[in-house]
Amino acid sequence: MTRSNVSADIERGQKRLATALAVACTLVWGTATAFAQAESGFPTRTMRIFVPYGPGGVGDLTMRLLAQKMTERMGKQVIIENRPGAGGVLSARATMESPPDGYTMLVTGNGTAISMSLFKVRPYNALTDFTQISVAASFEMLIATPADSPYKTVQDIIKAARANPGKLNLAAINPGSTQNLSAHLFKQLTGIDAAIVTYRTTPDLITALIRKDVDVVFDFYAGLQSAIADKKIHIAASSDEKRNPLLPDVPTARESGLPDYVVTSWNALSAPAGLPADVLKILNREINAALADPDLQSRAKQFGMNARGSTPEEMRARMARDIDRWAGVIEKAGIAKQ
Repeated sequence: MTRSNVSADIERGQKRLATALAVACTLVWGTATAFAQAESGFPTRTMRIFVPYGPGGVGDLTMRLLAQKMTERMGKQVIIENRPGAGGVLSARATMESPPDGYTMLVTGNGTAISMSLFKVRPYNALTDFTQISVAASFEMLIATPADSPYKTVQDIIKAARANPGKLNLAAINPGSTQNLSAHLFKQLTGIDAAIVTYRTTPDLITALIRKDVDVVFDFYAGLQSAIADKKIHIAASSDEKRNPLLPDVPTARESGLPDYVVTSWNALSAPAGLPADVLKILNREINAALADPDLQSRAKQFGMNARGSTPEEMRARMARDIDRWAGVIEKAGIAKQ
């Protein structure tokens, strides 16, 4: 056999060995992953997610889609149970009273952080009474004016308010909501003298804006979507760090001269405190994988939502930051605790 033939045989052998090793590693990794799940015995039955608001809203719809994708991935049904009322206390209490075994989860997020400073007495602590699993989605605030309003930009709004102290009306829904606190934050960062008018629902808010009962409103894309499509309102700015891909021509508040006005509401999944580490690992992995599903991504974007998971540590840090941030806004605004 010639030297060239020997070299060729050696090269072929090395390639076969590399291929075999690659296949073996893949099988070992896959087996280890399956074994880890089988070893924990989770899940073996139906899981449920308590939602602290009624059905039909964008947050509820997003969670239902997430539950569907988790069901498909995990082979056990994940159901949504709406328990609105008492500022989220009913859902929170039902979760706290459940075993920390991964079969009961709770929708938490920005609203939970706000509630820590909005109520005199809370039956729970968002950071110690729950295990943070993963962020699920975030959504920005939009600053809107009537379609034919002279206030086309954030700077137009600020200049008008400074030229006419106390004359401009800012509007948002319920006191203590993210939308309402976003209006207060806008006042605090700009130093303007403007009244904040509250409405019970987003449709009421939009009607008031179109009739010019108010000058500026603060709300999410999902709530303003129809009015935007019908060109009945104008969007002066968005509140995320980057422009909304659904509104590429709308500048952010940062771009408009308010570098500190970044507001992103968010929702997430938590479980009772004491969730075992192996179950937490499985839930976090499956939630993140479900959120990455192309169908879920596409449908979430239609509502102006950025569906993206996180690690438990990232979620906990975000909750802690927002508790501190909104506590400061509430105190400075002089909002009485309920």
